Amino acid sequence: MLDAFSKAVVAADASTNPVADMADLKAFVDSGNRRLDAVNAIASNASCMVSDAVAGMICENDGLIKAGGNCYPNRRMAACLRDAEIILRYVTYALLAGDASVLDDRCLNGLKETYAALGVPSTSTVRAVQIMKAQAAAHIKDQPSEARAGAKLRIMGAPVVDDRCASLVAEASSYFDRVIAQLS
Repeated sequence: MLDAFSKAVVAADASTNPVADMADLKAFVDSGNRRLDAVNAIASNASCMVSDAVAGMICENDGLIKAGGNCYPNRRMAACLRDAEIILRYVTYALLAGDASVLDDRCLNGLKETYAALGVPSTSTVRAVQIMKAQAAAHIKDQPSEARAGAKLRIMGAPVVDDRCASLVAEASSYFDRVIAQLS
């Protein structure tokens, strides 16, 4: 896994030049606390995000939990929840590092082929990832849905949303889009 600093050093070393993109590294450092807040917001809500995404996917296609469905019996449902949690974890790793290589190498490499071999419907998996993407954006912006959360509403108390926060939402969204593209 390469973070922004490692990537800059490797690129400079390969070209035998000094590190040139100091502005990008400065921006990465400047967004450090915001990046940690974003990762914390996702990690703190990961189990709810995963279960809600899988439940949402099933609500849209209840055939998944009927006999013969891909989330039936319980062991398949557990595998679905596990896989969604793994995907979310690697997206947070990528967000923390500011680099998608860990997501690509450890999570996405061969995922579509594996799911095809196991008969996992890609449309359902993509839908669960889309739901997690929307949830992650809401948590990063610290704007979870009050109507849906009810008594369990939890505001992290992150600083006011600004351009840096919007760029982190866009970055996290790009990692989810990467997963969606790989599965499609």
